[in-house]
Amino acid sequence: MSKTFYVTTPIYYVNDAPHIGHAYTTIAADVLARWHRQRGESVWFLTGTDEHGQKVLRSAQAGGSSPQEWADRLVAEAWQPTWRDLDISNDDFIRTTEERHTRRVQTFLQRLYDKGEIYEGVYEGPYCVACEEFKLPGELIEGEGRDAGQRLCPVHRRPVEQVSETNYFFRLSKYADQLLEHYAAHPEAVEPESARNEVVQFIRQGLQDLSISRSSFDWGVKVPWDDRQVVYVWFDALLNYITAVGYDASEPELREKFESTWPADVHLIGKDILRFHAVIWPAMLMAAGLPLPRKVFAHGWLLVSGEKMSKTRLTGIAPAQLTGYFGSDAFRYYILRAFPFGQDGSFSWEEMTARYTAELANGLGNLASRLTAMTERYRGGVIPSPGEPTEAEQRLGELAARVTTNADAAMEKLDFYGALAAIWELVVALNGYLTEQQPWQVAKRDDAASQQRLDAILYAAAEGLRVLAILLHPFMPRTCTTLWASVGGPEALGPLAAQPLAEAARWGRLPVGARVVKGEPLFPRLPDESPATGA
Repeated sequence: MSKTFYVTTPIYYVNDAPHIGHAYTTIAADVLARWHRQRGESVWFLTGTDEHGQKVLRSAQAGGSSPQEWADRLVAEAWQPTWRDLDISNDDFIRTTEERHTRRVQTFLQRLYDKGEIYEGVYEGPYCVACEEFKLPGELIEGEGRDAGQRLCPVHRRPVEQVSETNYFFRLSKYADQLLEHYAAHPEAVEPESARNEVVQFIRQGLQDLSISRSSFDWGVKVPWDDRQVVYVWFDALLNYITAVGYDASEPELREKFESTWPADVHLIGKDILRFHAVIWPAMLMAAGLPLPRKVFAHGWLLVSGEKMSKTRLTGIAPAQLTGYFGSDAFRYYILRAFPFGQDGSFSWEEMTARYTAELANGLGNLASRLTAMTERYRGGVIPSPGEPTEAEQRLGELAARVTTNADAAMEKLDFYGALAAIWELVVALNGYLTEQQPWQVAKRDDAASQQRLDAILYAAAEGLRVLAILLHPFMPRTCTTLWASVGGPEALGPLAAQPLAEAARWGRLPVGARVVKGEPLFPRLPDESPATGA
């Protein structure tokens, strides 16, 4: 049985609609999934929503509805439409209120309880509802202004609540040494390195047992042996990664799916939820005797005005604000091109506009427009014979092969920034090639040698666009589908999504006679009125 490449996003709280911080993680996961599909691999891509917990309950109460009605509405009207608008190609969408999830959470919990991994105790201490996290006193910061004299969550900068409850505890402290041994043997299991160092240091300071139930409200999965309590929302949510792919399923096809899919190859997360995924989650799996995920990758934050993207702090930007102005593909491109994935990055309307104009419109878009217009004008819209390649064409072919290899190596490291930088070398080289070869001048000469030379130039440029359409398809699926059609790809070579990366840079695959289609610009001129400035 071959292993399916399994990539996940976190499941997102439905206390509000998505902002571009959520989109950042989800787009990265989508690009990774699409890339591996074009490698010819079996892929399973999971995302979804986290619908239990005190945060969701309070949001629903403030909105005048039940928590289930609140979650249903937000999923149907905000989360799923946003992912469709961004062309997210997830294979499954898990909701923690679904029976397939809640039943398996109870099974998992009962098994740990029966093994003695869970015991009853009293929790007293600070709790951040926005994080849905029990905090250590040393993590809190002093409030200022109207919050003077209060202790604040360092992430949300809001006062924490003091909680005193009789709950059930998971023996997290028991797994400290085992976790350290695992990360020593498998340093690739948490990346980037700075994230791994943070996790190791946190574990070395000593782990405390984790309260995994709440008794002060009832919106959650019932503890199977004590229906007065509900499962702590993070303990519930983390299990989505296995419940969605058939953990404890009775159906043979689902059991087989679990065996071929788990463990996850990549959990993509924001760095603020690193400890949940790299400390609590693997300890839960160790306690259950299940394999650990192969990699947790904690990317940096999207910052606006120097602050983490957040609706509560008025720095959240809805994806529709950007896709409505720039288009979904330009947003997908920018968010992975502007800064390395593992680091914090400052979102900027001005920089996105500049990249759109310089790299997309004047770079890739202009390249496609020039080639299709000249092929239509000089060769009736038909790809001509490549003839005998010169050193210039040989260099292009060699560059296409090198770029493909470098981009694939970067994607293996989840270096989306590096992959796009490598691919863009070919965009720049093809524009330079046309400028240097001047096919518009060659076309003016009527002799056979010049016309053959024109054929070679037009073919090489079209072949370069074929390579770019394949390599950029995971990043910009709509644009590249149009680009693929513009060089006659669908009729000549089949659907773009079916083009294997291994064949992308095999120079000369575009058949002579393929029909070029000249359409609208790939990246049209931006509207005069910007949503950022209103002018």
